[in-house]
Amino acid sequence: MIDAIITDIEGTTSSLSFVRDTLFPYARTHLPDFVKQHAEQADVKALLDSAATLCIPPVEGLDELIAVMLEWIDQDQKYTPLKALQGLIWADGYQRGAFQGHIYPDACIALKQWHDQGIRLYVYSSGSVAAQKLLFGHTLQGDMTGLFTGFFDTRVGAKKAVESYQTLVQTLALPAERILFLSDSEAELDAAHAAGLQTIALARPGEGHGSKRHRSVSSFSAISKLI
Repeated sequence: MIDAIITDIEGTTSSLSFVRDTLFPYARTHLPDFVKQHAEQADVKALLDSAATLCIPPVEGLDELIAVMLEWIDQDQKYTPLKALQGLIWADGYQRGAFQGHIYPDACIALKQWHDQGIRLYVYSSGSVAAQKLLFGHTLQGDMTGLFTGFFDTRVGAKKAVESYQTLVQTLALPAERILFLSDSEAELDAAHAAGLQTIALARPGEGHGSKRHRSVSSFSAISKLI
């Protein structure tokens, strides 16, 4: 019996291309101006200070910090302050109507069905909680944030670390075997399985490669038959 489902976003509920070809380029293009315009704003300043502590060697001045963060984006680094800053930039983009959050139709239908069945739904993604809520709050299908009981990001821990999923089990206060984790990443699924969670791999056409160690489906419509 499954009482809770934790889902990844990229390649799972949402197209990798939306994140890769829309969100990341938008954040990279607008980061320099956004940071310079809001550098003294309390929340932005705190993120910049946090990002600076991660720089080796230390940076001198805002322009150098911006250059380093652009390199992090190019390298797909998962640093929490960068992800939070990207979330603020995306928030501005959503509000301007520059784009809408992409959710696969099959994921939208299944998530609503599971919610109606009383299954608790959660998101666990490397993107910040703020960015997650923006994506699910501005979809073509409308605001979907109300379907979820909670959102988690890398503040829980790295997504490929067993300890992160052990923390999630403790937070959800459910037996691990009654929690299902969905992802397109085999390393993440391995870590979740090692923590005792049930797992299903998403292998969406053109995006995922399936899994040899976990149950694998090509869409959310097949998941209900497996749980």
